[in-house]
Amino acid sequence: MPYITDGEPKPIGSYPDSGIDVLIVGTGLAGLTAAIECRRKGHKVRILEKCPDINTQGDMYFMGLSATKFFKHWPEMAKEFDSISLHNAWIETYKHTGELVIPPIRVSERLREAGLDPDTPPGLFQMRPLVYRMYIRQVERLGVPITFNKKVVDYWEDVQAGKGGVTTEDGERYEADVVIAADGVGSKAQKLVGGQVRAMKSGRAMWRAAFDIKDLDKNPEIKEFFSMHTPKGGGKPEPIVRTWLGPGTYAMSLTRPETIIWIMNHDVTGSEKESWTHTVEADDVLRNMDNKVPKPWARELKELVKLTPPKTIINFELFWRNPQPKWASPGARVINIGDAAHSFLPASGNGATQAIEDAVSLAACLQIGGRENVPQSVRAHVRMRFIRNACAQKLGFSNAELLQDTDWKNARIDPRKAQPKMPKWVWQHDPEKYAYEVYDHVVESMKKGIPFDKDFDMPLNYPPGYKYEPWKIEDIRDAMREGRKVELGAGDWD
Repeated sequence: MPYITDGEPKPIGSYPDSGIDVLIVGTGLAGLTAAIECRRKGHKVRILEKCPDINTQGDMYFMGLSATKFFKHWPEMAKEFDSISLHNAWIETYKHTGELVIPPIRVSERLREAGLDPDTPPGLFQMRPLVYRMYIRQVERLGVPITFNKKVVDYWEDVQAGKGGVTTEDGERYEADVVIAADGVGSKAQKLVGGQVRAMKSGRAMWRAAFDIKDLDKNPEIKEFFSMHTPKGGGKPEPIVRTWLGPGTYAMSLTRPETIIWIMNHDVTGSEKESWTHTVEADDVLRNMDNKVPKPWARELKELVKLTPPKTIINFELFWRNPQPKWASPGARVINIGDAAHSFLPASGNGATQAIEDAVSLAACLQIGGRENVPQSVRAHVRMRFIRNACAQKLGFSNAELLQDTDWKNARIDPRKAQPKMPKWVWQHDPEKYAYEVYDHVVESMKKGIPFDKDFDMPLNYPPGYKYEPWKIEDIRDAMREGRKVELGAGDWD
């Protein structure tokens, strides 16, 4: 398993009982990772979920190497992750009109050309259903109790009693030593935390669909076009990612042995919602996909849309949000993680990665500090993670700009000009190791009253040479609308 880093595994049972009672709200990647890692660190864990079951539907996302390093402690997860991963994937790039610009090339070769080790890729595209089933099986093996149909409507804390808690829609109250709010964008915990930020319409949305590849049988020509890639000289067909890049837009497909996935970035049409369960039909996509592009989309993509089964296409509206100024409640008994703390654009390739990093970091900090220092550990975790996430969010906007405004002249010569940045400061990070390395330093700095952005002796987990500068989404929005480059700031972002 070359993409999982070396290091001494510390499986369940390696840490003594911490006595810390943890209540987690939400069963997304952040919540499930927090449950798994908190149990390994010796904490007592319970989960509340508003839905009647864990949602395993969806298409694909990018899981960075920094998010998979903790699998070394979980042999069953590591084995399953290896089995569902794309080991010999290819990638090819088209203009949105269908003109092939960069012929099929192994992802490993792209990495080598970018100066990266193909045996240790920055991350992997994964299918959400497969990853979630893997997580669910691990949670079930651990016997973590999940109470479903519990919609949390309020968060609270009792500083004197040393407790955080929630109130559910049916009036029930739950409390714990620490409450982890992993309930996504718009978490009710933001009211207590003081981190609410206004959502601004971006004017963009994403069509997304995943379905059985047998549905392509109705059109043999399209089935052949979207087939897996057979290497020159023969051999077994292998998965392939196809990208289409156009002015102000992009699309992507992934072909696996049993599944076809496609996504397309587009201007809002009026039928989109910020919901992973909101679907539209193919005719809605076909009616709108050529809007505001100088030339029509590739015929093959349109035919793929036509073959997409009913109630399969999600039309997800994209909102822009400033970095949340706070993630923890005043008494640090309630903490936001994942999208509840920092939302990412899909093009960032970083949302899932940073959510998992959050969970691993927080579980470690709680173990280091112990039950008597829960607030201290929560604040230390935030301090370790805040600048890193602000940088990762900003990088996401830069990557979106690259996908939507490709320099084709240079991309033909150097394919790296048509792919998002995957800097080492993102994927080489190990959130667990980092927590153990800097925890004492962070606590000492907090006791001395050193502001988080002035602690220049702290080892970095963000771009080398960068000095934190608060930024506003309005400035980035204006730059993108005016065709100006998104300025990332000082430091080595590559």
